[in-house]
Amino acid sequence: MNPVTKTLQLVKDRDRLEKRLKEIPPEPGVYLMRDESDRILYIGKSKRLRSRVRSYFRDSNRLSDRIQMMVRQVAEIEFIVTDTEAEALALEANLVKQHQPYFNVLLKDDKKYPYVCITWSEDYPRIFITRRRLLNNQKDKYYGPFVDTGALRTTLRLAKRLFPLRQRPQPLHKDRPCLNYDMGRCPGVCQGLITPEEYRQTIQKIAMVFQGRTEELIEILNENMNQAAENLNFEVAARIRDQIGGIRSLFADQKVALPNDTVSRDAIALAADDKHACIQLFQIRAGRLVSRLGFFADAQAGTPGAILQRVLEEHYQNADAVEIPTEILVQHELPDEEILAEYLTQRKGRKVTLLTPQRQLKAELIEMVERNAHYELERTQRTSDRNTQALQDLANLLDLSELPHRIEGYDISHIQGSNAVASQVVFIDGVSAKQHYRHYKIKNPEVTAGHSDDFASLAEVIRRRFRKFAENPELPRIGNPEFPDLVMIDGGKGQLSSVVAVLQDLNLMEDVRVVSLAKQREEIFLPGESFPLETDAEQPGVQLLRRLRDEAHRFAVTFHRQQRSDKMRRSRLDEIPGLGFHRQKQLLAHFHSIDYIREATPQQLAEVSGIGPHLAQEIYDYFHP
Repeated sequence: MNPVTKTLQLVKDRDRLEKRLKEIPPEPGVYLMRDESDRILYIGKSKRLRSRVRSYFRDSNRLSDRIQMMVRQVAEIEFIVTDTEAEALALEANLVKQHQPYFNVLLKDDKKYPYVCITWSEDYPRIFITRRRLLNNQKDKYYGPFVDTGALRTTLRLAKRLFPLRQRPQPLHKDRPCLNYDMGRCPGVCQGLITPEEYRQTIQKIAMVFQGRTEELIEILNENMNQAAENLNFEVAARIRDQIGGIRSLFADQKVALPNDTVSRDAIALAADDKHACIQLFQIRAGRLVSRLGFFADAQAGTPGAILQRVLEEHYQNADAVEIPTEILVQHELPDEEILAEYLTQRKGRKVTLLTPQRQLKAELIEMVERNAHYELERTQRTSDRNTQALQDLANLLDLSELPHRIEGYDISHIQGSNAVASQVVFIDGVSAKQHYRHYKIKNPEVTAGHSDDFASLAEVIRRRFRKFAENPELPRIGNPEFPDLVMIDGGKGQLSSVVAVLQDLNLMEDVRVVSLAKQREEIFLPGESFPLETDAEQPGVQLLRRLRDEAHRFAVTFHRQQRSDKMRRSRLDEIPGLGFHRQKQLLAHFHSIDYIREATPQQLAEVSGIGPHLAQEIYDYFHP
């Protein structure tokens, strides 16, 4: 297929659409939707490509709002034919991992549930809890999302106590390990006292806990303990014995509905209303509930069976083969159950069975999972109702025709003009969406230490934020997930006027609804109005804007402090002749602090890349006059 650029959308060219659809064969395979900039919007699979692709353009009323928006942007359709549906599923999984199209995200990433991340891309992997799943490196691995945050933190805390792991992100001393090494809690990673291969073996054992492979881990530890005892290494055997006891205590009293069972199985069920679908997945190993995962999806994405199938596909695509159980219990029959079973069997190397139980213990287990999903749905509904009430009040207050879906807040932070920065925070449907947060360094040459100008700083940030829409009028505004329904400026009439002037200059004033919120009296100002709106500071809409304002202020202040700290760290290095910004970064990356650089000898300084003997001597002489 030859890629295209700047091609008219297919919905606007019916002749080309029909011609393109006739070219697609009625065979199994994968289809790729591209926009006019050749960007992949969506990757899907089907056992009959032509019928599946044609369904997108037949009856748009049957599609969700999100998919309708995607269809309106499609300019080209590519396809790859496969021999079987299972091959199509595997190919789709690989392509989605590679390209990560925007519209392929079924599961909503609302940062509610945490993941465990292990940075396998590093020589000495780190392990930590995060709510942001960022695939910066394909080798890094995320486990979860876990529903019980407290149990997850307890598990990780116990793992750090049982297994020797590095305890600090940065070494405390540059030439010797810290007290954690003497206590046996750290193997001396900072000084290279353990090889990367040995350390990764330790991390692999901890990963088995988050994979639900605790029984397998205990068997391995038992073998290691017995081997150590045979070699008369009783100290090591005792330490392994404590590790086994700690792991057993973690999962004690967690028997579920299928006791005395050796089969590894997952059980999945959902509860849904008109908008939300809350999915729960119980991982059961040897009759024990080892973890409980939670997902959110758009209830309009399909039938309950289709949603469950898509969740299982996305979940197991990101899992290792050993994490796939031999039996999966599902609440509803899946539309392509045989295809998914064949795909999972190929990945695991053993037969994987999917069942929809109707009676006895397995059905009771599904009912328990569904009950947990209902509780989560009720909690989600309560939060959604509060946010909807606040959005409705805000829409009435500002006379908006629809509820604002995406609201952006902006604030400036500096100390008398020094290190001036700005923040952009985003609320989606009244909930903070941190994956869309941005920060800006103010580039205006007139904003310097001793001379601040919040009006000019805000004007600069708004121009940089919306410049691409002014330069590309063909970019959609309505329905575009990147375009805000409302912009809130932290400040009064002066700040608002400077922003309005920029939007008018960009010819975007009719497209962007902008307000400002003054701090002292929580007053809301509209463009062109001399007086604030008559509001109550405690009404839901105003409280929503206050939460947005406070979050924008927090994010701006945090970034400002970071910039100020970095500048203070480099301030003394700036005084050394011949030591530019790049070499300063290399020095700090190697020694981690100014104090260590001051203590280093010329020979140690010369070991840093880019620092020759002559410059090393100058650095040493600067700190030792």
